[in-house]
Parts: sequence; C-alpha cells; structure tokens
Amino acid sequence: MTRLFNLLGIGALILTSCMSASTPTAGPFPPTEGLTQPPTSTSTVTATSTLTFTPAPPTATFTLPPPTDTFTPLPPTETSTATAAPITSLRAQVTADLLSCRYGPGPEYLYLFAFRKTTRIRLLGQTGGNNWVLVENSPQKCWVNTNYLNIEGDPGQLPVMYPDGYRLPVSPYYSPPQVDGARREANNPNMVTAYWQPMTLRAGDEEDESMFIYIIEVWRCEGGEIIFDPLASNYPEVSFIDEPGCDEPSHGRVFFQEKHGYAGPSEIPWPAH
Repeated sequence: MTRLFNLLGIGALILTSCMSASTPTAGPFPPTEGLTQPPTSTSTVTATSTLTFTPAPPTATFTLPPPTDTFTPLPPTETSTATAAPITSLRAQVTADLLSCRYGPGPEYLYLFAFRKTTRIRLLGQTGGNNWVLVENSPQKCWVNTNYLNIEGDPGQLPVMYPDGYRLPVSPYYSPPQVDGARREANNPNMVTAYWQPMTLRAGDEEDESMFIYIIEVWRCEGGEIIFDPLASNYPEVSFIDEPGCDEPSHGRVFFQEKHGYAGPSEIPWPAH
C-alpha cells in the first residue's frame, strides 16, 4: 500500500511540473512584433522628400550670356584724333632784358614798345613761315621773336594769323608803291629781283634815323618749303632766293613805311621759273 501512495505522489508532481511549464507567468514582457514599429510607407515618404529637397541642377535659365559685340569697347579711330581741340594760345616768359614788340612780324617793322625780362605774356598766333609770334596786348597786339621767349608748348601749333588774321596800321598820308615788276637773273634763275617806283619820305615822318621806308614781304620757296621772309630796303628794289619744288606758289608784296603806318600793299608780279 505504501508503495502505491509513493507512485501516486510522484505522478502528481510530474503532472504539476508539466502544467507549470505551460502556464504564463507575470514577468517582464519580452519584445514582441506587435510593439516594434514595422517599416511603413514612412521610409517611402522619406525617400520622396529627399528627392524633393535635392537642389535642382543649374540650367540655361541661370547661365549668364556670353559677352557680345554690343558690350565690346570700340577701338580708337582717326576721327577722335582729328577732333582734338586746336591750340588757340600759349603762355610764354620773356628771357631778354628788353624785348621789342613790333607792329609786324619782323625786326624792321615799326616799334610799339618793349617787354621787360621775366614778363609773362600770352601768344595768339604765328606767321606759318618764320619765328615771330603775335602777342595779346590791349589795345594793340604786336609781334615778338620766339628766340627770346621761354614758351610753354609748341608755337608751331598756334593758328596762322598773318597776313589774313592781322592788319598793319594804315598810313593816311602816302599812296601805295607802284611795283614795276620782278625778274629772275639769267645766270641764276633762283635769284629774283623785284623793283618799283621810288618814293620820298617827308621830313619828320621817320620813326628814327635807322628806319627803312620799304617793307617787302615775300613768301618764297626754299628747300621744298614756303618761307615767309619780311625784307627791308631804302632803295626801290630787293633781291632774294626763290627755288622750284613747293606745293604752293610763291608771292610777295611791297609796303611804304612811315611812322604813322603803312601805305599799300602792292603785289609783286611773280616771274615764272
């Protein structure tokens, strides 16, 4: 009997053990699939939003256009050079102790007055053929020799003012000279002699004892260039060189000079070569 109860007890223990293994206990819940957020369409949205915020590649819309001829600066042309402003005057300073300023562009014209050394003057013009320049002076402009000036610039760029831009004072007391003609020397055809009728200066009409009564202005050819050469004489003739080879024709004229001004001019009939 005792053996039977022992067997029954053992069997009961085994049954209890089996039932305990199949019954859930109140312990911590293990991770389950129900609590883990499975992958959803969120990942798909994420991929889509990534594409949405990716910067668009540059397109032709934002590309700057290349430079064209419209924006290319034009190169300088001869037109801009030709339109440069002409020189109308130059400043200068007298370097001689006393510099004569005369009524005409040469050393034998009537004397007006003298500039003192270091005097600053303004030059207005030139003859285009010698080294005399016209000086601004009121009321009477006058001419000086550039050899006795310190000039700020090139006097050769000044406008040509003689004979068309300036007139010698006129004498009301004498008639113009009567020019008879001009000839070339037979043994030297480049030598020209002009001659006219003699005139007499009345006493008291001389500027001083060294004044010449005839002023002969010639535009003569030498070395292929026209030279303006104001000559002076107390005799009714004068000789000078005039060569061939200039683009412009040579010419000349004669004045009678007295202290009040000039009678003339009378044109010289120019001899052919």
